[in-house]
Amino acid sequence: MKRILTLCCFAASYYGFSQTTPVPEVTPTTPTPAVTSTTTAVVEKEWDISWYGFIRTDYIWDTRKSAQVREYNLNLYPLDEVLDINGADLNDAGASNFLSVVSRIGTKVKGPNVWGAKISGTLEGDFFGNTESTIGLFRLRHAHINMDWSKTSLLMGQTWYPTFIPEVFPGVANFNTGILFNPFGWATQIRLKQNFTKEFSVAITAYKEREFTTQTATGGTQNSAAINSALPTLHGQLQFKSKNWIAGLGAEYKSLQPLTEYNVTPTTKAVSKETVNSASFVGYLKYSNEKFSIKAYGITGENMSNLVMLGGFTGYSTAGQAEQYEGNKTTAYWIDIASNSKKVAPGLFFGMTTNDGTSRTLAAGETAKYYVRGVSGTRIVDQVMRVAGRIDFKQNKFRVTPEIEYTGATWGDLNANGDGTASLNKKDVSNMRFMISCAYSF
Repeated sequence: MKRILTLCCFAASYYGFSQTTPVPEVTPTTPTPAVTSTTTAVVEKEWDISWYGFIRTDYIWDTRKSAQVREYNLNLYPLDEVLDINGADLNDAGASNFLSVVSRIGTKVKGPNVWGAKISGTLEGDFFGNTESTIGLFRLRHAHINMDWSKTSLLMGQTWYPTFIPEVFPGVANFNTGILFNPFGWATQIRLKQNFTKEFSVAITAYKEREFTTQTATGGTQNSAAINSALPTLHGQLQFKSKNWIAGLGAEYKSLQPLTEYNVTPTTKAVSKETVNSASFVGYLKYSNEKFSIKAYGITGENMSNLVMLGGFTGYSTAGQAEQYEGNKTTAYWIDIASNSKKVAPGLFFGMTTNDGTSRTLAAGETAKYYVRGVSGTRIVDQVMRVAGRIDFKQNKFRVTPEIEYTGATWGDLNANGDGTASLNKKDVSNMRFMISCAYSF
């Protein structure tokens, strides 16, 4: 019985996981088939599975402390000046590290058609962890299936936020992938895409924020603002795609409810139905040929901190009443120019983002709380810019990329009118990051 079970398992794994259709071996004793006018059809496999990923190690050295994630692997912006009792800046200190936690593995699967659609799936993760305490542990990146009816497709599951364009994102060596200037993260979603022609398509996406999390009002829990909302975030995007060009425009609307209750008095509560409603708009362009590529991207909108960008929302409170919310506006844009050489490929990135605050100011008797990325006490980031130069040295599946990155930030005092912008005592700080990234893909 054990031998029979072993043979069955071997047969199942052979047919389920082979990458190519087996070809009969021709030996000297095997007669050569006669040539006929009938062409033998190639039978497509019902099931197919393939693996992909990379093993990567980064060496990082920074000249200044920065807002960072996972032991300085991902840097956001340099921290504000903080003076000690002798007048020295406590944040004017360097840092360095070796890390391999961004190494990645994924699998793609295909199966028999479903309701006339070609069906496929992707499952992918890395070892970045979900929090500082879980660095090095496996985390989910992508987990989705796609049904394709030639001109119409339906995606269900976790994948990129629709504002992250896989064909148009910065080619920087740093794992930040242009973060703060380019949206980043994944969300569980339903996306319907319709191809009008070979070049033009439109996609409608409904999703709930997941990675990375929404800002949380006092008393809320992780992603509670999205969970409390009956309406998912809605995104529509029109895209043109040809051999050398990609261009697109998108618009998004979301309505989040940070809290479902509030304290009327220290001992009594009441229902809160206050929401933070926001919209964002995105445009992008890419041109690529055999020699070089140029990419450009811009986005403006409110409450985009879940995309790992500046901003979030501000809460306005009056004693005995529910906290009201207003989204903080952020504008960001970037351009990336790179060689498409197969051996040595230099590239240059420039990005800029600004904190534009809210459209509301404090009324009499109101106070403000800032649920915003870029706030530190009574100080807030006004703008951040970055310039990064790199050179990719490539050989087969192996790549070594040195990169020099300059990030400058302007900090200022929070405006007394409560609009979430920087006003007085502005201070410019900067960080230089020197890094070398080595990766072997499979």
